[in-house]
Amino acid sequence: MPVARRTDVVLFLIALVWGSSYLAAKTATGALPVTTVLFARYAISALACGALVASCRRARRWTRAEVRAGSLLGVTQAAILVLETYGVAYTSAANAGLIISLTIVLTPFLDRTASSRRLPWTFFVAAGLCVLAVGLLTSSGGLHALRLGDALVLAAAVVRAGHVALVGRLTARHPMDPLHLTTAQTVVGSALFLVPALMHMPDLAHSSATTWSQLIYLALFCSVFAFLAQTWAVQRTSASRASLLLGTEPIWAVAIGISFGGERLTVWASLGAVLMIAGTYWGQAIERTHRTATAETAKTAKTVEEDSTCPTPTPTSV
Repeated sequence: MPVARRTDVVLFLIALVWGSSYLAAKTATGALPVTTVLFARYAISALACGALVASCRRARRWTRAEVRAGSLLGVTQAAILVLETYGVAYTSAANAGLIISLTIVLTPFLDRTASSRRLPWTFFVAAGLCVLAVGLLTSSGGLHALRLGDALVLAAAVVRAGHVALVGRLTARHPMDPLHLTTAQTVVGSALFLVPALMHMPDLAHSSATTWSQLIYLALFCSVFAFLAQTWAVQRTSASRASLLLGTEPIWAVAIGISFGGERLTVWASLGAVLMIAGTYWGQAIERTHRTATAETAKTAKTVEEDSTCPTPTPTSV
């Protein structure tokens, strides 16, 4: 199989497992408390990452920057999963997967490098389209106050956007090993959820094989595999193509929620799903085009400036 096609397959698999994570989390939280599910997910991920680090023959030494950044990102990542997992426990997996995709249009507002550039007005139209989509998704059965689950997932989307922007800032300062960062985050997450999960350890130990399979799936596939595979794939394709394929996550969330979770979308919710997917894709394309154009303009301006400061060669007499 050609490298390009293999890379596309990996990116589709990442989007698929992320899309399926909402139904898996919803099912797991039906059997165990949220904090216990999160502790198990983090602990299994930490063990897997530790095994990978130990098996690397040419492992690079940990740096203080990796430990500091990994610890901070571990806290923000834990906040995302708390909001997301509690949210999906009180709403549908399809709704959760669609609302969390707001991260795509929220990130440029929180990213310092992106906010320093004036985004086109069309980007704000796309963002407004996504807000309208959230309204349709959360009030498809009639006008009512925002449901708890939908509100928590919406908050998770905001925190996730801030987390993505923070990752960009921290990794831009120092080169960091993705495996080291992931390991640090999983260790921090395990520590954060250990105490709340202690009283429910007997329930975790006596969980059914189905529940354990869901926990292992969330840890190994939706966390460890997805992060490391994403790093591998992005290095072998363009950022635009990667973001396009990873952007299919909400589509998978809806498809899996309906096919395997028995969920249903009303007419208005279906319209909201279409608007959400269209708005996020549109906003993503606008931001990407604007970022590329700005980078090229800055590069051209720098070249002109360097040319203007070059000393003019003095003609020599013969």
